[in-house]
Amino acid sequence: MTELAILILVAISVLLVKHAAADFFLQSSYQYLNKGIYGHPGGLLHSAIHVALTPLVYLVLAPGSLLVAGLIALGEFIVHYHVDWAKEQVTRRNGLTPDCRGFWYALGTDQLIHGLSYIVIVAVLVWIATH
Repeated sequence: MTELAILILVAISVLLVKHAAADFFLQSSYQYLNKGIYGHPGGLLHSAIHVALTPLVYLVLAPGSLLVAGLIALGEFIVHYHVDWAKEQVTRRNGLTPDCRGFWYALGTDQLIHGLSYIVIVAVLVWIATH
């Protein structure tokens, strides 16, 4: 396996661990109870925590580019915030609770989109690192 392939797998693994930490271990009730209120500081804080942990990856794959780091941070913040907000809209407007299948569909879709966004981040970083 090439060094680049190993870096890609490590980067995606770190992002997934980061995601689990930020979404499940570091998320307070203040954050998750307010993610469905557009612009509420709780939801903004939640997305900011995600963004704050992401440099663990891009400092390894594309060190030295503050512009890239800033653009990735901005993109991740916007995507993460709006995906979470949309999931909250779907679950709340439809009265979905953990005992409903629809709740788990919404949560699973939310998590899938977050995971795919990490693949995009790593792809951008690999492209920058190899060009």
